[in-house]
Amino acid sequence: RPRTGRTPRRLLRGDEARLRWFAKLADFRLFLPPRHYEGISAEFMDRLGHQLEDMLLSCKYRGELCGPHNFSAVFTKYGKCYMFNSGEEGRPLLTTVKGGTGNGLEIMLDIQQDEYLPIWGETEETTFEAGVKVQIHSQSEPPFVQELGFGVAPGFQTFVATQEQRLTYLPPPWGECRSSDMGLDFFPVYSITACRIDCETRYIVENCNCKMVHMPGDAPFCTPEQYKECAEPALGLLAEKDSNYCICRTPCNLTRYNKELSMVKIPSKTSAKYLEKKFNKSEKYISENILVLDIFFEALNYETIEQKKAYEVAALLGDIGGQMGLFIGASILTILELFDYIYELIKEKLLDLLGKEEEEGSHDENVSTCDPMPNHSETISHTVNVPLQATLGTLEEIAC
Repeated sequence: RPRTGRTPRRLLRGDEARLRWFAKLADFRLFLPPRHYEGISAEFMDRLGHQLEDMLLSCKYRGELCGPHNFSAVFTKYGKCYMFNSGEEGRPLLTTVKGGTGNGLEIMLDIQQDEYLPIWGETEETTFEAGVKVQIHSQSEPPFVQELGFGVAPGFQTFVATQEQRLTYLPPPWGECRSSDMGLDFFPVYSITACRIDCETRYIVENCNCKMVHMPGDAPFCTPEQYKECAEPALGLLAEKDSNYCICRTPCNLTRYNKELSMVKIPSKTSAKYLEKKFNKSEKYISENILVLDIFFEALNYETIEQKKAYEVAALLGDIGGQMGLFIGASILTILELFDYIYELIKEKLLDLLGKEEEEGSHDENVSTCDPMPNHSETISHTVNVPLQATLGTLEEIAC
């Protein structure tokens, strides 16, 4: 035993050429990209991801066979993912006419744990689980599987019963929702996930002059160095400190899907041998890599949640009228009579004021048109006959 422990050391010490060869092999800076390497692209990431043709072992929708052609690739923060019934590239949308198991999507997947990258250390993005993440969303909403997805484990058949839920929120001034028709820079329909991806994309492009693989737009993809030194730290800073930079309001119309999960163990003892022959895999490999996912509608109905105004103008006027009638016996006729009384009072005051002005005007007119009285020394050439029974007028009238 002591000799076997010293032999490798002697070989390495004695063979300097071999030692230099090992040192060169461990220097990863010498691993240069190909001569015509154009940087990271969607095609490059597409080749690096799991291929659905190798993962998808069986697929059925409403009892009919389906395949990889029914799925479309999409990039998320996890890398390459696949969407079923996306409606993209002219694919018709698939519908169902009944609820329950067997009337939805049933797939069998091989998660290929042998191709998982080894973990040499623990970081914030290190994952220790094995399986797939799934998100159920509408076609107008981009996937956000890293936060909204649920996990499906290998070695189990998972049943997912879902129900559609439609939510309606009020716009300002009653609420703070945003219309779904008001699109964003990179998405035609507004949603919370679209707003967050749009905001994160603009932030990374402004600070790093590149974009991550899952981000939309025409900016160049970040290199591995930019990922490590700029993009990932900037995204973490955006989530922790600059929360005011991305303010995403709730859309006025929102569709979401409630889920109920249940699972059973696979394979059973009776089916293990059959699956070994069918897929040419061992029972241990099947239990560690194979899963079955069954997604279906619980019922073909939907739940509506609508936000309404707490107090409308009609309700306010009705409550005011009710309180007035209850406590002071007032009604609409009483209010009209009160207005009529105020009108008559104002009218009477105005008439009195106008009458006084007319009397003052006539008084000034009589004084100004009266002829001057003759002097006492002059002879009066006319006679004034005053009847005895007549009522004497004013002094001005007699003098005239």
